[in-house]
Amino acid sequence: MRIGIDVLELGELDRLQERSWFRRYTYTADELALAASFGAERAREFLAGRFAAKEAVLKVLGTGFGGGLAPRHISVVRDTRAAPLVRLADVAARRAAGIGVSDLALSIAHKGEYVVAVALGHESGGEEADGERAGTVTGMARAVLDEIAAREMSRNEQAE
Repeated sequence: MRIGIDVLELGELDRLQERSWFRRYTYTADELALAASFGAERAREFLAGRFAAKEAVLKVLGTGFGGGLAPRHISVVRDTRAAPLVRLADVAARRAAGIGVSDLALSIAHKGEYVVAVALGHESGGEEADGERAGTVTGMARAVLDEIAAREMSRNEQAE
């Protein structure tokens, strides 16, 4: 099991978000389209959350941006319940395969001017000798992250 966490103050990205090159470098077209469907403040919060999530995933992968790995190679989409899911492309997918990370779980939470993202990666490379235990740990982590995401979504809906 690998873990990554990132905490970000929303204002940290404000100047960068105004630059179109930064948005193209950082976010996928789908992420930008979804952000554009929100009001300005919600889009700001959404993009900051996605950035924090990508940073957390990078920590699971044990690398930073560079070596051909751009933030847009990590996409955060929504499952059927609107919980965040990670999709890796290109260099990020190859890095995950190379270190034996086969499954990623993600949670993003917002509070005031802060966003936190936690990513968990299951290593399929055999470091966990007891496969049954690995499945249990992954299942428990996913259940916890799903619950956190559901609560945050409920809070966000109530706030809107």
